[in-house]
Amino acid sequence: MVSRTSVPSRSADNPPPQTLREYALIADGERGALVGPHGDIAWMCMPRWDSDAVFSTLIGGPGHYALTPVGRYVWGGYYEDGSLIWRSRWITENGIVECREALAMPADPHRAVLLRRLRAVDGEARVTVDLAPAAGFGADRSQLPHRAEDGTWGARTGNLRWRWSGVPEAHTTRYGHRGGLTAALTLQPGEERDLVLEISEQPLPDAPDADRLWSGTKESWAREVPSLEHTLAPEDARRAYTVLRGLTSASGGMVAAATTSLPERADAGRNYDYRYVWIRDQCYAGQAAAAAGGQPLLDDAVRFISARLHQDGPRLSPAYTVDGSPVPRQSELALPGYPGGGSRIGNQVSDQFQLDAFGEALLLFAAAHGHGRLDTDGWRAVEIAVDAIARRRDDADAGIWELDAQHWTHSRLICVAGLRAVAQAAPSASRAAAWASLADVILAETTANGLHPSGRWQRSTSDPSLDAALLLPPLRGAVAADDPRTTSTLSAFTTDLTRDHYAYRFRHDQRPLEEAEGAFLFCGYVVAMAEHQQGHEAEALRWFERNRSACGPSGLFAEEYDISQRQLRGNLPQAFVHAIMLESAVRLAGPPERNA
Repeated sequence: MVSRTSVPSRSADNPPPQTLREYALIADGERGALVGPHGDIAWMCMPRWDSDAVFSTLIGGPGHYALTPVGRYVWGGYYEDGSLIWRSRWITENGIVECREALAMPADPHRAVLLRRLRAVDGEARVTVDLAPAAGFGADRSQLPHRAEDGTWGARTGNLRWRWSGVPEAHTTRYGHRGGLTAALTLQPGEERDLVLEISEQPLPDAPDADRLWSGTKESWAREVPSLEHTLAPEDARRAYTVLRGLTSASGGMVAAATTSLPERADAGRNYDYRYVWIRDQCYAGQAAAAAGGQPLLDDAVRFISARLHQDGPRLSPAYTVDGSPVPRQSELALPGYPGGGSRIGNQVSDQFQLDAFGEALLLFAAAHGHGRLDTDGWRAVEIAVDAIARRRDDADAGIWELDAQHWTHSRLICVAGLRAVAQAAPSASRAAAWASLADVILAETTANGLHPSGRWQRSTSDPSLDAALLLPPLRGAVAADDPRTTSTLSAFTTDLTRDHYAYRFRHDQRPLEEAEGAFLFCGYVVAMAEHQQGHEAEALRWFERNRSACGPSGLFAEEYDISQRQLRGNLPQAFVHAIMLESAVRLAGPPERNA
């Protein structure tokens, strides 16, 4: 457990934002919440990931739920192993206080149940509790709560109903035009108290039993998460798996991150809404789950990606909502945003074409077939993806980093890898031959147009520079590990685009790499696997361990890492970083796969 000294300076309805490394995620698959070091629920959307927030102090909005020790304290916290059950822990002037926190599982798509169990571990615990949900990012006025005969409190905010159990002594208050509750709690040594907050878009059932909810949640996590003892770092691998599971809805869709608008670079305009399902990211998660032996996450990925291919075919969008609908267009909220960022919702990604998504889908389906998890619908989705590649391989696309449309080398090589993977598993010799032949044709075209004069791959037909994404195709089997194009690209990349075992995507301009953007943790893990594939075990381990350390006390990764300030940058947690960390923990624990 990591800790720090804190003397809170805040108002109950406006807790200050913290550095990203200090937040923990609790999630149930349908939505998630970020818990801050002062016991504040800084972010939560209802009823699902991309809905409006009901708690939004993270980006300067109203709506809050804080459970904070009185006086001076030192904060820390940790996850219960193999779960997203978080334990906030404070050392106060009077003793030790803990709060066990979770979103109840199994999840209800219409109703969230936020569990908080307060315990005076050592000495008396004095805690202040403040609650004021505010739907619509605070735009919807909230009723003044009322107390029922059983001691529970309830009200409406927007179209949501909420009920709070466990604090009958609370009293009503107002935070601007929003009604809320506040209470001062004192627990004697060893005493526990359960606080249960339900928020629903439908009428609420009878008040729940806290013990039963906690038991069900613990049992759900135990069923969902494999031991992963065969990996290089079992505890962190399980953490990565729990994050991926927590971000995955019953629809099978996994959101790219739990948040929106957290800046990748202060005041640079690079702050986006990632509360949607990116096809590529979900394929990464499914492939990682296949490598780790986590069949439920693999099945979820196959189900969601197959459905989108059946739905849209060659017009596959790069991203969708968790129910498979189009991502809404980007707009701005009238909120100040996280410092250095903004308050955007929606995303323009639907305007793009990303060819590599089809290749990643084929790699996912091949992995599923290897585990006996690809059914007839899955094989039909394979044919749809192959046909899309054949028809659109000459189209310019936005690529893995979602930039201006070009003929990106990585996009085409990943399609080669996907075609070769499904050709090896094809249900007929004729399909195997046709798919392998298409792969050979695309590889020949890409070699003719995407190979640098030095013998390494270049970013695109018109851009001769390097890109971290070019390290992925050999890992997926597009070309062999000992192919000169593979070894030359890895050597050039580690020389030009890395610093102290952190990796950068590409060079933006003539500035030092760290001034243009943060190190990309996803890329660091890719380098670890690339070095492992070459048999460079010591280097692979250095890369793995260096990037594994780029997190906060909760062990969560963001997209980027500021190596000079040692801070996380971008939305939190970033699913594809956890996916590639999980996969690298599996790959590095075994022998190199020279033609993976």
